[in-house]
Amino acid sequence: MDTRKGSIRILMFPWLAHGHISPFLELAKSLAKRNFVTYICSSPVNLNSISKNLSSKDSISVKFVELQIPATPELPPHYHTTNGLPPHLMSNLKRALDMARPAFSTLLQTLKPDLVLYDFLQPWAPEEAESQNIPAMVFLCAGAAAGSFFMYDWLKPRSGYPFPAIYFREHELCRLVEFGSDTNGAGRVLNCVKRSCDVVLIKTFRELEGQYIDFVSDLIGKRCVPVGPLVQEVGCDMENEGNDIIEWLDRKDRRSTVFASFGSEYFLSANEIKEIAHGLELSGLNFIWVLRFHRGDEKIKIEEKLPEGFLERVEGRGRVVEEWAPQRRILSHPSVGGFLSHCGWSSVMEGVYSAVPIIAVPMHLDQPLNARLVAAVGFGEEVVRSREGNLDRGEVARVLKKVVVGKSGEGLRRRVEELSEKMREEGEKEIDSVAEELMVTLVRRRERSNLKSENSMKKLNVMITENRGGMLAENT
Repeated sequence: MDTRKGSIRILMFPWLAHGHISPFLELAKSLAKRNFVTYICSSPVNLNSISKNLSSKDSISVKFVELQIPATPELPPHYHTTNGLPPHLMSNLKRALDMARPAFSTLLQTLKPDLVLYDFLQPWAPEEAESQNIPAMVFLCAGAAAGSFFMYDWLKPRSGYPFPAIYFREHELCRLVEFGSDTNGAGRVLNCVKRSCDVVLIKTFRELEGQYIDFVSDLIGKRCVPVGPLVQEVGCDMENEGNDIIEWLDRKDRRSTVFASFGSEYFLSANEIKEIAHGLELSGLNFIWVLRFHRGDEKIKIEEKLPEGFLERVEGRGRVVEEWAPQRRILSHPSVGGFLSHCGWSSVMEGVYSAVPIIAVPMHLDQPLNARLVAAVGFGEEVVRSREGNLDRGEVARVLKKVVVGKSGEGLRRRVEELSEKMREEGEKEIDSVAEELMVTLVRRRERSNLKSENSMKKLNVMITENRGGMLAENT
């Protein structure tokens, strides 16, 4: 139960993806320093996967709460996560989460939080909160450029998006049909935004996406408040398990190594694996490549997926790691000079935070838009696919060398270093603004409810005062 008297209590309800749960957790840790107590609600398999990222100190104010999602024959409990989930089961996962609505309602009745922070795919969450007179606020874990592109297209489909640098290529649009029709993806997102209170939180920072943050605000008629990058601190991600990789990096020259990782939700095809492997080999650069497979494919030997003789030819300068590597530690290492990434938004934020230029290989959903932003802002370059959407090893090698050892790569590095410095400077200020918005939301809710109880108003005022005092203490 609560261990901090007078704290504001928040129930966080992220979508069942690591790229969403992790930012919610990092936000909860930051709010803990400002006298908030947070409950993070998710499936047992997801909570177990992030438990290692919660220190004993943070666990005083950040609690995990299991949401019991109904199991089905095609979706047993170990599939109640997007991590390693076969793509054809994604719609099943969304429906299973919808079936957990009664369990979520019971959690609200039991915990009685002061406020609910929810994600972009469960529009019924704010409905349940409002039915119990609990204010609810959406927290968008995607970037403002990508978010505004989708919302503009859904709200004004016959109008042209006003920022020409952000766009989809033809082969990318074909893959989006699945998301738009699958369990009404567009309707879910728009309803989540619509049902939020006057404020929408968004995982970004103004120096990077200022014009897009303002555009989202104008588009939806709500204040958009950036929460910063919410990047996990080095030392939290099973650091002892990655020591052999760090020791290997210690033997490499400064900025000589590429880190290649493509997230936990979308998987490289056999042809993509082949072309990336040959591209890494042709580049002549050192590299660490994290290669993941669908659940059920774990028994396949990694050598069977790679070109014949590849591991022998790159021995000494290249490492292929299965499933997991300490990404934050690797990106922070001085030997790393480029990040070959799918451009999931969390990975983009980590690349900027670590001041590592990005070589973009987007795959699906918002990733192509993020890749265009990376190139437009000037801290990375994209590996452009063919018109059919295929990768080419020569193009992979060309962009790798250009970014890591080429003359133009120096400009990319200077730009990402500038952004990294600004990101670090503004991070705590942005969290302070978020904390203030949460408190103001509570005050306004009490005012709208015409709260007549003098004792209740006094209690609320004490909570607000104590939280502001905690914020001031943290920043002195």
